[in-house]
Amino acid sequence: MNEHFLKIIRPGAAMAAASLLALFLLAPAGAARAQSITVVSWGGSYARASQEAYHKGFTAETGIEVRLEDYNGGLAQIRAQVDAGAVHWDVVDMEMSDARLACDEGLIELIDLADFPAGVNGEAPQDDFPPESVSECGAAMLFYSTVFAYNRSFLQGPAPETIADFFDLEKFPGRRGMRRSPLVNLEFALAADGVPLDEVYRALDTPEGLSRAFRKLDAIKDQVVWWEAGAQPPQLLADGEVAMSTAYNGRIFNAQVLEGQPFVIVWDAQVLDSGLLAIVAGTPRYEAARQFVLFANRPRSISNISQHISYGPVRVSARALVDRHLETGIVMEPHMPTSPENLKRSLELDWRWWSENRDEMYERFSAWLAR
Repeated sequence: MNEHFLKIIRPGAAMAAASLLALFLLAPAGAARAQSITVVSWGGSYARASQEAYHKGFTAETGIEVRLEDYNGGLAQIRAQVDAGAVHWDVVDMEMSDARLACDEGLIELIDLADFPAGVNGEAPQDDFPPESVSECGAAMLFYSTVFAYNRSFLQGPAPETIADFFDLEKFPGRRGMRRSPLVNLEFALAADGVPLDEVYRALDTPEGLSRAFRKLDAIKDQVVWWEAGAQPPQLLADGEVAMSTAYNGRIFNAQVLEGQPFVIVWDAQVLDSGLLAIVAGTPRYEAARQFVLFANRPRSISNISQHISYGPVRVSARALVDRHLETGIVMEPHMPTSPENLKRSLELDWRWWSENRDEMYERFSAWLAR
């Protein structure tokens, strides 16, 4: 606003206009440029839990609106935006293996771990995360698991108890739901074929082990209904379209407690994974996005998630804050993938292995699907 403009506006309004100019110049740089950010997540009950847990609190504290979009993972859309120099996604909720690959390709901005909020009792951030959850790409935020589940109302005969039962079409006839991805499916296949859980990735590192995994998948391929979004498995189970389905544990839990669905989770060979919030490289709203990521990684923000869905904090100090499901009052600890009982027969997803082998595995899986 210049002197000429002040002269041509109505008499008496010049002082007000000058005051507005002063407020604009004094406002924080990020607030002037970004009154909203676009956060991309996994939709459904998890996205709603995130909104309640920390999106709304962030907006109340900063005045920055959070616009939520859904996706099903992968890097294609992020690559396209960064390569074109037209970034409209600001923060993406990513699987750790994707985040590591995105980091290596320069697709996401890095945040120094030392800049993260302190722990519940003032712990330094670098002391409040398990070492395996931290890399130069950032720090994991939440633990979740891929499990398999069935609908009790459609079950006839004995109940499945192991991952081998999921692949046993003779003993447990019916269609199976599986994510359209090699991720976790290869691990499940080897575990079902008798490979000890602590040897799964050594097996996948060999041509023989990979062939063994695909042979096991071959045994049920004709009976698989492939899903892509996390909200689909509960619907497939509720409609009786499948006898069993792999699924994210929190989606099944919410269907159980909020919709009264008679679903049962089988924790045997659950694949424990984690995810992080990543800032897309080149976003023009970097400072607002950075504020959001740091707010989300406060111990209270992370533990708030567990009031809405059965995913647990990676941060050590935040775990003590996990209590009850907000809507139903259910104690959450027994439903967490990290509870001692549920961890007895678990496999922690090796995100380093997947980031190194991702493209090869997806190409082979796509070719296998097309046969």
